[in-house]
Amino acid sequence: MELSRVNQLSYEDFVSTFGNVVEKCPIVAAAVWARRPFGSVDALEDAISDFIDALPESGREGILRCHPDLAGRDLRVGTLTQESLKEQANVGLDALTSEEATSMARLNEDYKAHFGFPFVICARMNDKPNIFRQMRARMANERAAERERGIEEVKKICRLRLRDLVHADARVTL
Repeated sequence: MELSRVNQLSYEDFVSTFGNVVEKCPIVAAAVWARRPFGSVDALEDAISDFIDALPESGREGILRCHPDLAGRDLRVGTLTQESLKEQANVGLDALTSEEATSMARLNEDYKAHFGFPFVICARMNDKPNIFRQMRARMANERAAERERGIEEVKKICRLRLRDLVHADARVTL
């Protein structure tokens, strides 16, 4: 989609189109719609990042809680968003061995028990072995540091999802 078209979208169409660039958080798209027109895809991304950064800790944790467990129940029962399904499948999380699946389930549960929100990583910027390594390594983080790390991963996911929807070289004159 051209950026000029993005800037012309009605509120409803904007939220429908961009409502999942931050996983299951259409409120983010709803909040940034009023900041149109965007002069670039980067400006749209910045508006989303600014909104997330302005949230209190509870809101930021809420964004993390909207993310599914990697290779978790949502994948098994077919309730992942299209974006998450594609991202997880591209790194092989939809085809884990029995041993990998057991390990992933344990890591997901341990992580959530420790931090209170799911592990979030930009799968498109990693591979399966690194995702397992990161899940183990990040357990050593303090809760506040891990919340910030998770939010940075959300922003990476958002950036890539935006680029899937809007032409990256698109610019408009404001």
